[in-house]
Parts: sequence; C-alpha cells; structure tokens
Amino acid sequence: MLEVDGLTVCYGPIEALREISFGVTQGTVVSLVGPNGAGKTTALNAISGLLPATQGRIIFQGRDITRMSSHQRVAAGIVQVPEGRLVLAGMSVHENLELGGYCRPRKEIATGIAQMESRFPILAERRHMLAGTLSGGEQQMLAIARGLMARPKLLLLDEPSLGLAPLMVQLIFEIISELQSGGQTILLVEQNARQAMAVSSHAYVMESGRIVLHGEARQLMADPVLIDSYLGGPSERSKDKQ
Repeated sequence: MLEVDGLTVCYGPIEALREISFGVTQGTVVSLVGPNGAGKTTALNAISGLLPATQGRIIFQGRDITRMSSHQRVAAGIVQVPEGRLVLAGMSVHENLELGGYCRPRKEIATGIAQMESRFPILAERRHMLAGTLSGGEQQMLAIARGLMARPKLLLLDEPSLGLAPLMVQLIFEIISELQSGGQTILLVEQNARQAMAVSSHAYVMESGRIVLHGEARQLMADPVLIDSYLGGPSERSKDKQ
C-alpha cells in the first residue's frame, strides 16, 4: 500500500530524515520505534504532506504522491491522528466527529458517527460535551474516531499512548488490534516499543533520522541489541556478561 523510497526531510540545514526506505502492506500494522528525536513523527508528517520531502519518493497504492498536498492525500485515503491528540477543545464531541468526515459525502457523515459511537460507546455518552473536558484517554479515542470518520485506507497513528495511564494504554492498543483485525492498515509511531511491536507484523527501528534495524516484529523483540537499546533492557544475553 505504501512505499517510502530514500526519503530525506530537512529543517533548514538539519537533516531530520536521511534517505529512509520502508513499506507498509495492506491490512497490516507496521510500527516505527525509537528514542525521542529519532525522526519518527517527521516521517509521518512527510507521508501525510505536512512536511515537504527534500528528496526521495512516497508511493501510495502505486501512485507517486511526493508533491501532493496534504488535503489531496486525505482524499486519497491517508489520514493522520496527531501526537497529543489535538482535538478541537471548544467544540463538542459530535462536532469533532463531523469535521473528521468533512471529505465524505454528507449522507455518509451521520452513518459514520453512528458507527464511531457504536465502536466507542463513551463518545456516545459524551456527544454533547466539549472535547476539551474529556479525559486524556477519552480524547485519544475521539482523535482516533475522528480520523476513522474519513474512512482512511492508511491510518497514521502518532504516539497514541503518550501521557495515558497504564489501563488506558492497554485499551488503546486493544483498539489498534481490533482495527487491524477489521482490515485497517496502520502505520504506528510509538515510543512504547514493546506495546507497538506486540500489535505489529513488521517494525522499523529509527535512530538519528535513519532506520537502523527492521524486520518481523516478533524477531526484533528477541533481538538483544534492540532490547538493550530501545526496550529498557538489559537483555538476557547482556545479563549473562555482567
């Protein structure tokens, strides 16, 4: 579904991404993991069109979208749920969902909202409340539901567990698994590498704007270098050396 080929993104003279390449197969969850400043969010922003590519290509369903505007990418089926949720705090839950479906025909919006309220019952209970009054976990569910209102072919999730309590983190990752089981393709950026790879088929490990490791998520979970560096190790092999 998605092919990123030699993508470089710069902030002025600084290369935030350095010729990264990766792919996402339809119907899978693929994760980008790594420490703060690795370039994970920059990669998502480049894919969604919020940042321009300095060089390289972004291919979506066989079509080069590298120079396409962000709103054209939404219409093509790429939707990003941003880090920090960024719900429209002064608008109601219902209004946030309506705006999520702005690119869909009007007759589909009511149906989409009903589907989201069925999937996330708490949003039905809170439909008339201002989004800014919701808890962090409820706002994250609203942000995901708002993204799904556009009926994305590819959903980009940026740090969905950020700042949430452990029980809510577990719930969010259960939602991600359920979405994938329903056929949704997801590119997931997440600092919680263990949780991310537990729901992913494939993972790419980023550091300093580059991809330094990649492979099947289960295999990477057993990689001692990855565990030591990114999963809060030390690994069993490292312990044996101590």
